Amino acid sequence: MQSIFDFIIKPKNKRYNNTKQIDDSELLLNSEISDHRYVSRNGIILSLPKAVKTNIKIGDEVIVHHNVFRRWYDIRGVEKNGRAYYKEDKYFVRLDQIFLYKQNNKWIAPKNYCFVKPIMSNDILLNEKEIPLRGIIKYVDKELKDIYKEDLVGFTPSSEYEFIVDGERLYRVPTNSISIKYERQGTEREYNPSWV
Repeated sequence: MQSIFDFIIKPKNKRYNNTKQIDDSELLLNSEISDHRYVSRNGIILSLPKAVKTNIKIGDEVIVHHNVFRRWYDIRGVEKNGRAYYKEDKYFVRLDQIFLYKQNNKWIAPKNYCFVKPIMSNDILLNEKEIPLRGIIKYVDKELKDIYKEDLVGFTPSSEYEFIVDGERLYRVPTNSISIKYERQGTEREYNPSWV
């Protein structure tokens, strides 16, 4: 089957990432279906839309919006699938719900988004472990001029959204929210806390 405007995807593993393997035991981290932090965001492309031109291919791994695989309770307390659900572990996804895709073991940022690594604060007077609104480009939108991977950039307040990609904490930042490019001093260190 092929949709006109939507991709059809399936979860890479399961709908929820709410368990952690510790030795021979499995620890349940969360039992609520409504908490977006435990919804899986990794999917595999099964079908491409007919009317959308894209570099994404069948079989690519994608990072999607947290509501794609999420279940919810209606006003009567009945558990339901979200709008994206199609059938039997198949989901419809629009292009603007895909934030990152992987081809040939390399993550690629689609148009209009960059992914930025937060950096550790060296200021002992600051009570924050990371420098706000600043980071190092990890995955760059090809449309962005004169900014490349590993550049130090600043971005506008409330434009970042946290993702965990391959065990690394990153911020997704819209391309038009990248506000400045800084000169690297060579002392910048990535802030990737141990809980990741």
